[in-house]
Amino acid sequence: MKPLKSKFAILALFASIWSSSAIQAQNEIQYINLEVALELGGANNLTIQQYKYQQKLASADQTRSKEWWLPQIYTGTRSHLLAGNAMNADGAIFTDVERQSLWLGIGLNATWDFGNGIFKANAARLTSEAAAYKTEAEKNNALLRIVNIYYDLLAAQLYFTAYEELAKQADTIASQIAIQVNAGMRFESDELLARSNSNHLRVEMLNAQKQVNSKSASMVRLLNLNPKTNLVLVDSVLVPILLAIDEKEGALFDVAYRNRPELKSIKLELKSLNIERKTTTSALWLPKLRVGAYNSSFGDWMRDDSFSPTSEINTSLVWKIPMGRIIYGGSVKQFNARITLHENHLAQITAQVGEQVITAKKEIKISKEQMKLALKGSQLSFNALRQSLERQKLGTLRPLDILQAQESYIESKLDYLKAVGSHNKAQYAYYVGIGNSL
Repeated sequence: MKPLKSKFAILALFASIWSSSAIQAQNEIQYINLEVALELGGANNLTIQQYKYQQKLASADQTRSKEWWLPQIYTGTRSHLLAGNAMNADGAIFTDVERQSLWLGIGLNATWDFGNGIFKANAARLTSEAAAYKTEAEKNNALLRIVNIYYDLLAAQLYFTAYEELAKQADTIASQIAIQVNAGMRFESDELLARSNSNHLRVEMLNAQKQVNSKSASMVRLLNLNPKTNLVLVDSVLVPILLAIDEKEGALFDVAYRNRPELKSIKLELKSLNIERKTTTSALWLPKLRVGAYNSSFGDWMRDDSFSPTSEINTSLVWKIPMGRIIYGGSVKQFNARITLHENHLAQITAQVGEQVITAKKEIKISKEQMKLALKGSQLSFNALRQSLERQKLGTLRPLDILQAQESYIESKLDYLKAVGSHNKAQYAYYVGIGNSL
C-alpha cells in the first residue's frame, strides 16, 4: 500500500504544479509602485494615445499647408479623333471632316493664392503647437487620475491588512474567553460577543477587499493592461510626500497662468484663428497668380513624319472681389464668433486653473492638520488597545471594552491613512496645477 500512496502523492504534486502554472499563465502578475504606474500610464493610457494621435493629425495638417506654393507637374499622352462635322473658329461648320492627333509632353500648373496660402500656413503652424500643449495637458490629467486611483488602491490594501490583523487578534481573544467560560470564570455571553466581534471585523476585511478589487480593476483599465492582470503593490506603507514648494498667492497664480499647457493651447488657438481671419480681410488685397506651361510633340498620329515640337505658357494675375463679403461680411462674422467663443473658453479655463490651484493648496493645509491629529489619535488608541489586551488576559476587562478599543484603533488608523492619501493626491494636484508636467 505504501508504493501506491507514494504514486498518488507524486501525481498530486504534479497536478498541483500544473494547476499553479496554468493559473499563472491565465492571470498575468504585474508588480507596480507609483513610478511604474505613471510610466505605464504615459505609454499605454488610451486617452493619452488619443491626444497624441490628434497631435500627429495637426502636424500633418501643418505639413499639408506648406504645399500651397509648389507646382503640379504632369506628363503623359493625349489622343484626339474626330469624324463628322466640326465648327471653325469663325463659326463656320465643315462637314465630312476627319481629324486625328497625338500629344506627347510634360508640363506644370501652378497657382499661388498668396492670401490663403500664407495665412493658412501660419495658422496651421500655431494649431499644431496648440495640439502639442493640449496633449501635454491631457496627459497630466490622465496621470493625475492614475495617481488618485493608485493611492486609493494602496489605502484599500492597507485597510484590508489592518482589518485582517484585528480579525486574527479577535479570534485569539475569543479562544481565550472560551477557555475562561469553560473554566467557569466568565459568562457565555462574553464568548458570544467576542465571536460576533471577530465576524464583524472579517466582514469589514471583505469590504476592504472589495475596494481593492474595484480600484485594481480601474488601475488596469487606466494602464490599458490585460483585464486578467493581477496587480501586486510593491509599496507596503503610505507616507506623506512633498513635490512642490509653496509660494505666495500672487506669484502662485502668475506661475500657474503662465505655465499651464491648457492655457498655452487655447492662446495659440486664438492666435491661429486671428491669423486665419485675415483670409477674409487682408488677403482680399493679395492676388492669385496662375502659371501653366508645357513642352511637347504634337501632330498627326497616322503619319510618323508629321510630329513637331510644341510649347505653351499661360499666366494670369487676378484680384477677386467677393461682393458677398463686402455687402454682408458673413465669413468675417463667423470668425469673430469663433474668436469670441475661444476667448470665453480661455476665461473659463483660467478660472478653473485658479480654482484647482487654491483647492489643492487648501487641501494640503487641511490634510497636514488631519495627519497630525490622526497620528496622535492612532498612537493613543494603540496604547489603549495594548493595555486592554493585557487586562483581558487577567480577566479584568469586558469583551465590549475590547471591542470599543479595537474600533477606536482601527478608526484612528484609517483616519491617518485617509489623511495621508488626501495629502499626497493634493500634492500631485498642486504640482500639476502650477504648471508642472508629470
